[in-house]
Amino acid sequence: MTDQPDYKSTVFLPVTDFPMKAGLAQKEPAILARWQEMDLYGKLRERRKGRERFILHDGPPYANGDIHMGHAMNKVLKDIIVRSQSLLGKDAPYVPGWDCHGLPIEWKIEEEYRKKKQNKDEVPAQEFRAQCRTYADKWVGVQKDQFKRLGIMGDWEDPYLTMKFDAEATIVSELLKFAQSGQLYRGAKPVMWSPVEKTALAEAEVEYEDIVSTQVDVAFQIVEAPNAPELVGAYAVIWTTTPWTIPVNQALAYGPDVEYVLLEGDGRKFVIAEALIGAFKERSGLVHAQPHKHFKGSQLAGAIARHPMHALGGFFAKPRPFLAGDFVTTEAGTGLVHLAPDHGEDDFALCKAHGINPVFAVENDGKYREDWAWLGGQGSVINPKFVSKDGPICSDLREAGGLLAASDDFKHSYPHSWRSKAKIIFRCTPQWFIPMDRAVGDGVIPRCAEEESILARQGNGATLRGTALDAIENTRWVPERSINRIRSMVEGRPDWVISRQRAWGVPIALYVHRKTGDYLVDISVNQRIVDAFKAGGADAWFGADHQALLGPDYDLNDYEVVNDILDVWFDSGSTHSFVVESRYGEGARADLYLEGSDQHRGWFQSSLLESCGTRGRAPYDAVLTHGFALDGQGRKMSKSLGNVVDPLKIIAESGSDILRVWVASTDYFDDVRIGKEVLAGSSDAYRKLRNTFRYLLGALSDFSEEENLPVAQMPELERYMLHRLAKLDAELRGVVDKVAGSENWLEFSRYTRALFDFANSDLSAFFFDIRKDCLYCDAKADLKRRAYRTVLDTLFHALVRYAAPIIPFTAEEVWQSRFPNTQESVHFLEWPEVDAAWLDQKLDDKWTEIRNLRDQVNEAIEPLRREKIVRSSLEADVTMGMAVPSDGVNFAEIAIVARIETGVGDGIIVKPSDWHKCGRCWRLLPEVKEDGTLCHRCDEVLSA
Repeated sequence: MTDQPDYKSTVFLPVTDFPMKAGLAQKEPAILARWQEMDLYGKLRERRKGRERFILHDGPPYANGDIHMGHAMNKVLKDIIVRSQSLLGKDAPYVPGWDCHGLPIEWKIEEEYRKKKQNKDEVPAQEFRAQCRTYADKWVGVQKDQFKRLGIMGDWEDPYLTMKFDAEATIVSELLKFAQSGQLYRGAKPVMWSPVEKTALAEAEVEYEDIVSTQVDVAFQIVEAPNAPELVGAYAVIWTTTPWTIPVNQALAYGPDVEYVLLEGDGRKFVIAEALIGAFKERSGLVHAQPHKHFKGSQLAGAIARHPMHALGGFFAKPRPFLAGDFVTTEAGTGLVHLAPDHGEDDFALCKAHGINPVFAVENDGKYREDWAWLGGQGSVINPKFVSKDGPICSDLREAGGLLAASDDFKHSYPHSWRSKAKIIFRCTPQWFIPMDRAVGDGVIPRCAEEESILARQGNGATLRGTALDAIENTRWVPERSINRIRSMVEGRPDWVISRQRAWGVPIALYVHRKTGDYLVDISVNQRIVDAFKAGGADAWFGADHQALLGPDYDLNDYEVVNDILDVWFDSGSTHSFVVESRYGEGARADLYLEGSDQHRGWFQSSLLESCGTRGRAPYDAVLTHGFALDGQGRKMSKSLGNVVDPLKIIAESGSDILRVWVASTDYFDDVRIGKEVLAGSSDAYRKLRNTFRYLLGALSDFSEEENLPVAQMPELERYMLHRLAKLDAELRGVVDKVAGSENWLEFSRYTRALFDFANSDLSAFFFDIRKDCLYCDAKADLKRRAYRTVLDTLFHALVRYAAPIIPFTAEEVWQSRFPNTQESVHFLEWPEVDAAWLDQKLDDKWTEIRNLRDQVNEAIEPLRREKIVRSSLEADVTMGMAVPSDGVNFAEIAIVARIETGVGDGIIVKPSDWHKCGRCWRLLPEVKEDGTLCHRCDEVLSA
């Protein structure tokens, strides 16, 4: 046989410079630089000006430390949503922001002082606040660059910061709205207090950890019992895991319907709930004690006990009354509860109802005050040694005969400060509160214009709790089940304690009359305060000429200047006012808030309460909640476990788009996992989509508009692929468009899965595979080839848009690769125009059957390929018993085999074809008489 000609140069192979290897870590910074140079975000705002607006309001992270995986997941998800809304043609601005006040930053500055053996309290307040501001500003800059590297598109030149003067002025203005409408009061009640940080904490600043505490049984001798005289001389036994509250005890609580017994043993009698005798005997060692009298708790009404330390006199010599408490149960303990109104919500409420007031014995550092008769100046009360069974409290009780049992082995969950990780206590202190259940119009402050405005929005008699619960019902929660969490939290939450005893933040800028205790409500004074904040920020309050702020109508000597700091959750809860409303107009409301599930007790709730209290409505139309990022084994990430997955490292090694694919692919409504295996899966999915784009770019290298072919002239396969594209378009739009997709809105795991499956299954493994012969070997003007390339062009323009929100860097690279001389960006584009007329269910049913048969044929060929009986499916002849829809379909071409006979025999039989191979297209055809010679088609193409 003579040498055959080499036809390689005659085949129309794809041509592209788009590399298979992504090299994202190296390419992405250059793309970022181009976006910045062209002012991508600014130009996009210009192009979308006047369009329907979509506002995703950014929840502010704290400006301290490098970003972690939670940050990355949150910001990427926000960016995907914002970009997808822009793709819909909407004006979708994104203003990133930072929470700059509060303990996270203040604590870091204090740590620096502690390292230098310096006392923060000795530093001038202005100097300390300046250091906090500098620290926050530093980390805003660091985090900004890290977020930008993730591909987050936004107004990075003008982000919002809670420490900007305008922001601080607006925050204090929002506070004064509460004051003006009577929705603010100062009172003393137990709040969560950190002795380490010396401030009150909000629920959102607390986390719970398991600890081991000291549990004690303490005896209070009964000295009066008008309804059961035989109890006089007996000992009422209380059980507690907070022995440090015994020095502040003021009463005892019983359950009126609880069954009690008089237990006699060791020469004394004890009052215990009948259901708890066994546990008490085990703890106390009084195993032989026997019950002698059974009685209802109601018989303890009017009874009086004395404190075990009564011999100290004064406070400790006062009678301890028995009070009926509906919170007393027989689940644990003794069925009797000692009451310290300074240190428990139930204790406080019950004692207050009976005229028993707090005594403020425990100082802000957790020590008993110096003049306290028992353990004065000692503590700290959260020190395990101080409260242990051998500590001073138990030792003194033991010596006085009041300690019946003590052990350091009680395991339970206990609240800790989220930042310092130290245990906290409930401590009664004077604080500022926003009431949840006070009707607007019932405040202690006279009616004013601001209150009238709120009344008009909320309705006379509305409470903040009621308004917030109504707003919750009128908000869309994604996923739907998340409404249950926020609703239950608002239903059960106490009054909002908004004051903190710190230095770095927005002050509660009020003047309190020294005689009446009322705070001043004067619109003119308030305006001067706000103006001062606009000019000098929060520092203006601490160095203010307060007489000048009060004006000529008031004497500063008559007023106390409040210097407490606002809860940072009030700061962040007010951001809707100085971000959304100030930038987009009064009454503007965010379309979406999006944060982790912990923000149901944090930002979602504080924003809801702030807006409901000042505007009578929620600040958002919808709220999306996502879970937390866990390690590959589903564990919480922890430095101590060494399982922290660093997003910055992933970006440096693999690029941001890989991380973004992971975020978009997860079922982020629940906690999600990330690790090497998970990221490998994301990388593989990305690689396949990239190769789809690479094929499209190569196949369309010389495509021109003149090559376009009308749909009506296209073969059935092309029309089927347009149908599949239209179905994909509807599914993706259902995720992005709130109107189009009621159930799947913002479920981007569905979006990403559909997009990637289409590229892999419909295109690469099916359409591209079948038509590569047409692309390579048909004449350029052939109608089938033109139809194929027309569809490829349609697919390109659709897919690059669909992919842009998920992988913005790669989408830009793809777009620039096809249109290298354009000054445009893929992110200026809008949702592709997909004709609904392409949808054809009959075509879908027919081709679904054809694809199933094709898969069966491929499966039957595979064993012969493995055994190298055939090298490719092109060399196979197939007979099959199943019928194939034949009208308009060449099934041999679809299955990519030499020939196929249907309706013959049973099952599928494959054998090597005895036809010869065309030297150009490599198909085995009957007209090819010798391997390497040309088939009719190839001969015609080369002869033309």
